[in-house]
This record gives sequence, structure tokens and C-alpha cells, in this order.
Amino acid sequence: MKPFYLLNGLFVMLFALIFTTQTVAQTGNIQGIISDENGIAVPGANVLIPSLAKGTISDFDGRFTFVGVEIGNHLLKVSYLGYSDIDQEITITQGITNFIHLNLEPQSLKLAGVEVIGYGFSSQAKALNTQKNNMNITNVVSTEQIGKFPDANIGDAIKRIPGITMQVDQGEARNIIVRGLSPQLNSVTLNGSRIPSAEGDNRNIQMDLIPADMIQSIEVSKAVTPDKDADALGGAVNLITRTSPQGFRLSATAGSGINFITDKRILNGSFILGDRSKDGKFGWMVSASINDTDFGSDNVEAEWSDEFAFFNGEDEEEIEVEPFTNVNEIRTYLIQRVRRSFSANFDYQLNNNNKIYFKSMYNWRDDRENRFRLTQEILDAEDIEQGDFTITNGIPTRFPVEVSRETKGGIDGGRIDNRRLEDQRMQNYTLGGDHLLGSLKVTWLTSYARASEERLNERFANFTSEFIIDNDNSNPRFPAFSPTDSANESNLANFEFDELTEENQFTEEEDINFFVDFELPTNFFGNPDGFLKFGARGRFKNKLRDNNFFEFDVEDIVPNLGSIPTKDYTDPNFLAGSRYRAGSFASELWLGSLDLSSGGESVPDEFLRDNFEVSEDVWAGYIMANQNLTDKLGVLFGIRLENTTTKATGNQIEDEDNIIGKVTEENSYTNILPGIHFKYDLTDRTILRLAWTNTLARPNYVDITPTVDVLLSDGEIFQGNPDLDPTTSMNFDIMAEQYYDNVGIISGGLFYKNIKDFVYTFISITNDESFGPGTSGFELTRPLNGDNATIFGAEFSFQRQLDFLPGFARNFSIYANYTFITSSAKGIRNEDGDLRDDLDLPNTAPNMFNASLGYADKKLSARLSANFSDAYLDEIGGRPFEDRFYDQQFFLDLNASFALYKNFTLYADLNNISNQPLRFYQGIRSRTQQVEFYGRRLTFGLKYDLFNKR
Repeated sequence: MKPFYLLNGLFVMLFALIFTTQTVAQTGNIQGIISDENGIAVPGANVLIPSLAKGTISDFDGRFTFVGVEIGNHLLKVSYLGYSDIDQEITITQGITNFIHLNLEPQSLKLAGVEVIGYGFSSQAKALNTQKNNMNITNVVSTEQIGKFPDANIGDAIKRIPGITMQVDQGEARNIIVRGLSPQLNSVTLNGSRIPSAEGDNRNIQMDLIPADMIQSIEVSKAVTPDKDADALGGAVNLITRTSPQGFRLSATAGSGINFITDKRILNGSFILGDRSKDGKFGWMVSASINDTDFGSDNVEAEWSDEFAFFNGEDEEEIEVEPFTNVNEIRTYLIQRVRRSFSANFDYQLNNNNKIYFKSMYNWRDDRENRFRLTQEILDAEDIEQGDFTITNGIPTRFPVEVSRETKGGIDGGRIDNRRLEDQRMQNYTLGGDHLLGSLKVTWLTSYARASEERLNERFANFTSEFIIDNDNSNPRFPAFSPTDSANESNLANFEFDELTEENQFTEEEDINFFVDFELPTNFFGNPDGFLKFGARGRFKNKLRDNNFFEFDVEDIVPNLGSIPTKDYTDPNFLAGSRYRAGSFASELWLGSLDLSSGGESVPDEFLRDNFEVSEDVWAGYIMANQNLTDKLGVLFGIRLENTTTKATGNQIEDEDNIIGKVTEENSYTNILPGIHFKYDLTDRTILRLAWTNTLARPNYVDITPTVDVLLSDGEIFQGNPDLDPTTSMNFDIMAEQYYDNVGIISGGLFYKNIKDFVYTFISITNDESFGPGTSGFELTRPLNGDNATIFGAEFSFQRQLDFLPGFARNFSIYANYTFITSSAKGIRNEDGDLRDDLDLPNTAPNMFNASLGYADKKLSARLSANFSDAYLDEIGGRPFEDRFYDQQFFLDLNASFALYKNFTLYADLNNISNQPLRFYQGIRSRTQQVEFYGRRLTFGLKYDLFNKR
């Protein structure tokens, strides 16, 4: 279906329905805003007109609407967990929209004659009420819930939601995995507008780019409705920025801290400022945040092999051996990360029927890094002779290696300051409106978003030598190489100049969105409590990656490592163990001071394959109905249609000396995606949900780029696949929830996903010369569609205040959730072309668990939090021995706050008490492929909050 005809049909329907609404007489409308005791919007409130059996739910701005209400006097009832109910009389006038502002007051609980007050449960109540009253299966986390955990960025906050785990980068949560599905299979939006990705080779959203204190609440939809983007195969995460208050608000935070791995400081600060005009029509809120932390990481990496090759006389001989490490690396990272964020939100109530708003956010992160890498790699077979090695009990324990000492840095001066500077920015600007035309609700939004990552003048200086090493694999979790002659290796003059390079990288994604939604009241089955909703959407993306790479020959002036300034980075407190001795490296100051303006030699095979430009246009239309069939049973059903057109341009290279040129390919496909959701209120606190949905995930941009890169000297070929199909999934969910009056919940559910055409990286050996003369027997790497995969899982969540306990113990609270997943994947082949039947779907963690024990009274609030995620398959190798796994993680954090005065709070957070490293292993858990430690982090500071409700 062409987008034009889709939109044309929707607008014909629109005009017909508008005409129909004008025939309704003797009715009026109600619009209102619900706020709490501080003038902050209350989402998820249940608003009911009992005499008409009509109900609705307030949105994230606290707004609610009734259309087509019979004229006369009616009682309006508002109920909300943790707050006292409101009964409000309202008079409806024909053809008029009545506007009302309601204020909720916290509810104290009476237990055995004693008044118990839940301290600080306001935001938690908002989150649970929103979750309770949503038609689909969601998890909602509020600002207060975020504040209970010591989370600097929004990724660390999200990992505490059931069914979610995060992949980390330098100790911070970056990539989100929902219900075991890869980051690129999930959607992330800001106020409903898609967030673009600055990642070069995937669609992952950099969650560590967004500070936690800039977000009001997080909504994770695990069963999406037809009015939402369908490319949310795992789930859809919507980040909601703070809305304008109903009165003056000022909040400010200032803090500091220390990273124990480097004993260097942390600085952070933020403020929120907002108000509303006297007539209540114009509201505004601005906020800003900065976090500056100087830290690092201690890293060890290895590669494992079960084959050993050498020269026996004039012939190469290859023997099978027990697994051993043929590559070993020791890496020291020194990092400064500065995260800044700015937000400005405005709204204006033109009249009772019309409201417009503008929301914006600008995130800017500077990531400065020096890396000092000692690499020891076994020599090629032609350089190893019979007397150069020892094999003991089938394991090579002594052999010759090439040893390289590499310094990573940048140019001196300016913002780069002799480090690699990764400049990441994400900006989002949204203009939207809500309107009433008779009984027709019209909502529209248009947005522009851009994400970019720029790395300029990234330099590497490498010096190499050859030595005989002793290989110690006695503890495969911490493999190590040590020189047989340490005095020879410590002589820096033995390390000859190898290469000096400079690289520039630039990645940019632009995203233009617009959508328009129409909503009309319905009266199906004689029940007036329902609506029909339909709309259209356009989303236009453009992704660009432009890198280059230059090599410089300075061997005449820099013959060896001993001829330049160096620094010893051996650390006796190296977190992976003191046995790992890094040694000396070229100084980052020396590297940054080099004048390379005369130019070097471009090396296309280092960057040209990664350069591409992709445009992706998505047109979508939907129609759905939400109807209460009885006073307990509601159903939402509908269908969504999405048409996708892509245009991808990549490079074809036949070795670096023969660049064929650019190639462009286009593709187009349409997906029809029905869905249905049932919600049954067993009681007003017990809810059962059932959903059948269909979702999709589009391939990564780099995978559909028509790139072919033939590396003759390495015997490798890398090829893109513009004919990849999108991954689709049919999903079934069932969930039961029990809510408590004291703002708590216990829930449990099952889910099943039947996934088709998932994308994986296929490594094979060519058996012909279709890629050119001499390419038979080359290793070919390319993305392919697998056949199908299935996921079955179970979720459990519990949180409540322990108010049934005596004395001060009633101030304790528990938060816990657990997710179990089992998966299987079919259609994946190994390097020989044989099907593998031993694989889980990559990135599906079998077990995930969060738990915390909290305490809160009038002055003190404290929480001990644990987060666990199980090991899972991360990358599929050419054979099982080469599969890479992301190891299990257990994080333990502690935070506390103390109210000094009415508006001042002192806080302290201790992160990563468990000193949990990032770890990958190869094939089996005992074989470490990478282990990276970050140490503990302590932050503390002062927070000021002032509310002045109008």
C-alpha cells in the first residue's frame, strides 16, 4: 500500500467521523489537570463519572479529557493509590468544554489505631498508578524510584526494571536488553519521539549519554499497542522529561566524590527551575545537569586456540593441542568523562480546547581516554621452528611471541588535551499539540532529533619486539604470559618502531518524525466507555559514517622505544592481579606533541569498509478501538501498517590498492501488524492482562550496506547484505498484578515470542573465486537471516512497604523482581555450512534479578540494592569453540540521604561494592577472553528542593 493512499483513506475517515460528531446534541466536554500536594502533574489517575459509566486515565502531564458528556450536573470521582479520593461536582454546558484543576492529597494509613505515613512515596505512587491503569503490559519507574538508587545515568536506572539487563561500557550501563533481546531490537523514545543512535555499526541507543536526573519517569511497554512504533521487538522504552509544574519549583544538587580505581575526583551538579503564569495558561521548566568524573579501568584480554603450527624443516606442520592462549593483552585505561545535559519545556493553553507544547533536550558528553596496551601474540607458523617451543601435556607452555607496546592518545592543547576525545551529542526538539473539535480529540507531534559521535586526531604509537614467553593457563580465568628473559624485555631499546597512525571518525544520524492521532468516543455493545483511535506517522532517518586513517613513517627519527619519553604504567594494585605488569609506554605527551601536518599515507582498508550512508523512510498508519465490554473487562484491538524504504550506499574494495567505488542499493517492504489486549479488573486492586501482538526489528544500517572488502593479504572478505529481511515476532503475554493501598505491587506473568528472520553474522570459507582470482578458501564474513527463534519467559515482581511490622521496622520496604528466559535459534550455520542446533538466541540472559532493602522515615532514607544478570551468548563464532559469551554480573550498591532542614537533603552513594568486572569468555566459562575491572565509586552532596503551589 502506498503511503499516499494510506493517508488519503485515513483523512476520508476523519472527515466522515467529524461530520458524525456534529450531529450529537445536548453534550459538552470536560478537560482537567490533576496535580499533587507540590503542584506536580499526576499521571495514571483513575477519573470516573459514575452516573454515565464513563472513565478515563490522566496522561503523563496529569491531563484528562471527557467528550460527549450529557449536559447537567455530574459527580466526578478521582482515585489514586496512596492518595485520598476526590469527589467533585461539575456542571456540563451544551457545546462548551469545561476546564477543572484538581489537587490530590497524600493518604495516611490507620493500622491498629496508629497512623502510619509512607515517607516519600509520591513519585512511586505516580509510577504504579500509571502502570496499573495502562491498557497494555508496562513497567513504569518514577524519578523518586530512580533517586532511591545511586544511578548517574538513565541506563543504570533502567536495569532495575523486571526483564531488563544492560551491557556496560567502562563501568556504566549503555545498551539495553529487554526480555533477552539485543539492544538494536528495542526502541527508545524521548517524550514519544524516537532517539537516534550515534553508534556506527548498529541501532543501539547510548543510554549512558542521558543523566538520570533529567528524566521524570520511564515507561517500558512490553506489549506495544497499534498506535506505537512497531519496531520494538523486545520492548519500547519511553523516557519522559519533566513537565511544567502548577506553581514555582526550584531544585538544585551539588556533589562530589571519588573513583577508588584512580583515587581521582567526581564533580556533579544540577538544577530544575519552573513556574506557571498567574492565569495558569503558560508553563515552563528548564533544567541542566553536569557530571565530571576522572576514572579508569584495568583490563586483561586473551584469545584461545586449539591448533598449533610451526615449521619442521622446510614443511609447515599443524597439530591439534589442548586449548591455550595464543594472544594475551594487558590494558590500562585512564578516562575523563564529562556529561552535560540541558532541557527546556514550555506549554501554553490557548483555551479550554487547545494546547500546544515544546520540549527539548541537548546532551553532550566528552569522553577523553588514554589506553596503554601490552600485546603478546604467537608468531606465524613460518617464524616458529622445532626448538622454539615446548608442549607439556598437550598445552603449549613456551613459544615465541611478538610483543607490542601501544599508546593511544590525541593531539595536545584544546579540548583534546593529549587524549582520544570522543565527542558525543544527542539533541531532540519536539513541537506538539492537543485539540478538541467537538467530540474529536486531535493530537499531533513533529520532532527533529540528531545524534553524533566525532573522534578527531586519534593517535596510536606502536613499538614491537620478539621474545620467548612462558604461557601460564593453570588458571584459565586469569591467563598470563611472562618473558623467559625479563631483563631483555625491560630494555626499551629492543622495541623497534612499528607504526604511528592517526584516525578521524564521524558518525551522524538524523531523525525527523511527525504523527497525528484522532480519537472519538464509542458506544460499542451499549457501553459508552470506549474510544476509536486512528492516525498516521512518518519517520525519516539518515545515517552517515565518514572515517579516515593515515599512517606515518617516523622510523628515521624514532628508531625505538628507548629513544623517546616513556612512562611506566605497572600498577601493584592492578585489579586483575599484581602478576600483570604493564611496563613502559611512549608518553601520551610526546605522542600529542608530534607535528603530523605534513601528512601521511592513507590506508583505505582500515576505514573504507566502515563508511556508508543510509536513508530509511517509514510511513505508518493504524486504527484501533479501546472498549470496556463490562465494568470489569476491557479490550483494545487494532492493526498497524508500516512501509519501509531504504537506500544504502557503501564501498567495494578489492584490496587497498584497487578501490572499485561506491555502490547503492534500494529496498522496500511492508508489514501488517495486528494486535489485541485484554484487561480484566478482578477487583479494583487485582488485574489480569492478556496480549497478542506483532512487532518487527529492522536490520542494522551497516548490515544492509552493499559493501564488499577483499583483503588479499589476510585471506578475508567482508560483505554487506542489502537484501536482508526485517526480523519479525509474534508475541503472547499474560500478566497478573495485585496492587496495595500502601503503594506496592506483586505481579507475575509469562511471555512467548516466535521470531522469524533474525539477523546473525555468518562466517564461512569460500570454495570458489567468485570474489576474484585467488579468493577460494578465504574467510567470508557477512550478515544473514536465520530461520526462526523462540523465547519463553516468566517474570515476577514485588514491592511494598513493610507497614505491618511493629515500631520503626514498619519503615522498611522491599523491592524485588526476577525474570527467567529460555530460548532457541534455528537456521544458524557454522563455517563448514552445517546447521548448529546447540545455540540460544544471542543476548538472551537466562536469569535476571533485582532486589533492594530500603528504609525511610522523616529524616533518613537508605537503600541497599543488588542487580544480577546471567551469562549469555554474545557473538556466534565460526564453530562452538569460537563462540563469545557475556559473563554473569552481580552489582551491589548502597545509597542514603538525610533531611537536614525542610528543603535541604544530604546524600551519599557507594557504587559497585562488589567490584564487579565486565567479563567475556570463549566457548566455556573458565576461558577468559576479556576481564575489565572498574573499582568502587563514592559520591556525596547536598540537594535543595522548593515547591510553591499556586
